[in-house]
Order: sequence, then structure tokens, then C-alpha cells
Amino acid sequence: MEEPPSPLSKELPSSFAGNKYIPPFYFECQESDSPFRDFYEESRWQKFTRKLKEEPLIPIGCGVTCWALWGATKSIRRGDSLNAQKMFRMRLYGQFFTVVAMVAGSFYYNSDRILRKEYDAVVQERKAQEKRNAWIKELEARDLEEKEWRNKLAKVREKQKEEVEARQAKEEKVLRDGGPITRAVNEIKDRIQ
Repeated sequence: MEEPPSPLSKELPSSFAGNKYIPPFYFECQESDSPFRDFYEESRWQKFTRKLKEEPLIPIGCGVTCWALWGATKSIRRGDSLNAQKMFRMRLYGQFFTVVAMVAGSFYYNSDRILRKEYDAVVQERKAQEKRNAWIKELEARDLEEKEWRNKLAKVREKQKEEVEARQAKEEKVLRDGGPITRAVNEIKDRIQ
């Protein structure tokens, strides 16, 4: 008899292929018709690499802009104004390319960003609920511990009360009977008489 495949054998979306931590919520989303089935919690580094994979033109545009600015700086130091002008134009083109890539990417990935925000809200709500449940469990444990402590304290006090009552009863008996010294003195008096 074959075992059913585990949820870990499911193939991840390509942009999340390198992630080692996969929360159980991810598999709940995969099995349902949830709009979050492509999302799960990720670290900052994972988010950075995912953004680089989703929109690779933005870092390229930033790199071209920085390279052109560096080239313009070198040209100005050398006194080559013609090359400096070319590099400033290249910087302008690089900035324009970067802005166009950002705007196009924002239109292209807008629906994913909306789903990501909804997913983050759901995750935040679940974390808050888990935190609340943990707090309630901690309070219940403390309450139980306090009740046990009070019961032990009540038993100790009851035992002390019984000991005090027994000691008082013994002292009263000694006073009633006169105690061993009083008995001995009374016996001596009886002999003398």
C-alpha cells in the first residue's frame, strides 16, 4: 500500500525555489482555491532576490546610471568636456530607463502586490491570534499554578492550626492535671502529712 505524497513534495513557484522555510499556511493555501497560493513568508534577503528576479531591469538601469556618473566624474577630472557631456547624457538615459522600468514593473506586478498585501494582512492576523492564544494559555497555566499554590498553603495552614490546637490541648491537660512536677510535689506533701 503506497503512502500519499507529502505536501513537501509539491513543486514551489519558480520565484520561491530557493526558500528553505515553508510555513504550514503555505500548504493550506496550495490545497485550497486561495489567491495566496503563490505566497508565503520570506526573509529580507529572499524578498530582495525575488525582487531582483521579478524586475531585473531596474538594477541594470541603476548600474548604467552609476557607471555613467562615474565616467562623467573621471572625464571632468581629466578636463575632457566632450566625453563628460556624453557621460551625462548616458546618465540621463540610464535614469530614464530605470524610471520606465519601475513604472512598467509596477503596472505589471500590481495584482501580485495587492495579493501580497492581503496575504501579509492574513499572516499578521494569524500571528496576532497565535500570540493571543499563547498569552491565554500562559494565563491559564499561571492561574492553575496559583490555585495549586493556594491549596498547598491552605493545607500547610490547616496542619499548623491542628498542631497549635494539639499543643494547646496538651498544655490545658497539663494545667488541669497539674503536670508531673505538681503531681510530684503533691505526693511529697501527702507523705509528709
